[in-house]
Amino acid sequence: MKKIFLILFFASTLNSQFKIGKYSGEFLATGFGSRALGLGGASVALVSDVTSAYWNPAALAKLNYPEISFMHDERFGSLVNYDYGGAAIPFGNNFDTENVLLDENGNATLQKQFDVSTFAISLTRLGVDGISDTRNSWADSNSNGIFDEFSRPEINKITYFNAADWVLYLSYAKQHSEKLFWGANVKLIRRSFKEIGASGIGIDFGALYDFNDNLTFGLSAQDISTTLLFWSTGKNEIITPTIKLGSAFQLNIWKGKIALATDFDFRFEGRQTASFSDLGAMSIDPRIGIEYDYDGIVAVRAGVNDIGNLTLGAGIHLRKIDVDYSFAKFDAADELGNSHRISLRIKIEEEQFKR
Repeated sequence: MKKIFLILFFASTLNSQFKIGKYSGEFLATGFGSRALGLGGASVALVSDVTSAYWNPAALAKLNYPEISFMHDERFGSLVNYDYGGAAIPFGNNFDTENVLLDENGNATLQKQFDVSTFAISLTRLGVDGISDTRNSWADSNSNGIFDEFSRPEINKITYFNAADWVLYLSYAKQHSEKLFWGANVKLIRRSFKEIGASGIGIDFGALYDFNDNLTFGLSAQDISTTLLFWSTGKNEIITPTIKLGSAFQLNIWKGKIALATDFDFRFEGRQTASFSDLGAMSIDPRIGIEYDYDGIVAVRAGVNDIGNLTLGAGIHLRKIDVDYSFAKFDAADELGNSHRISLRIKIEEEQFKR
């Protein structure tokens, strides 16, 4: 806990040297996995697979077998592509052990200890590819230094480049007690746009609490260290923390399971627009999602995301493979196109790999 306070104190002393950019961390807000997008992103307390590294790293401690996942996301009419790959490996025993402790009076008590932890690695790329650079291709047809309607670009002088944001997540999670789990990420960031770029590092923290067999509460503090971005231009940015609080209620019904999840995103960058509740420097955005999973075979999902748009999704469960698809609208007029996301999750359910 002291280390966290030292990190936050150090970050606060840099405010005069770094600019807090509104929406500067938006490239980190996409998330992993089609299931979560179909639920409107309401996944802090519901997620329990390899994609937990983004939504709530604490939930990684619930894995019993190694998992691998891949995802492809297209948005704005396929102009922007978002790709993800991740792997998680659990360690320890999937049962608790008991140690005999003696108090000062010599009385014996049993204390449960949990030897359960998970390591994960995730890599994402958000990019626009094949951008035309025509700055050096225009010919002055009149040789008068004026570009008019007769001026044309020289095709052979047009060059192309990519704009991309890469993020590498290194995650660790542990079961603290029978009901409580915690986890953390260290993420390494690289942004590039032709000849300029930026590098940064950030820290996330998550906690999960199983209140009972049906109700779970979750906390995810993203960029809790106040993520710093150092640009090659000399400009420096601060990505402020995002606190996600969520709950999930699950109930067995109709030969399957129904789940209702709600999340609230607390941001601290002074968003006056695109937020449900504006409290000055802080804004609050709710998310809600519902899922019906029939007999572990097929699932259907719907939700409302943080900008108030409808999301839909579906999934098929095979023996060791889950295939999920989700759809999200960006605006009511469809001027920005829609988001289509497909993901694959492979569970390595072999006895020699069981935790």
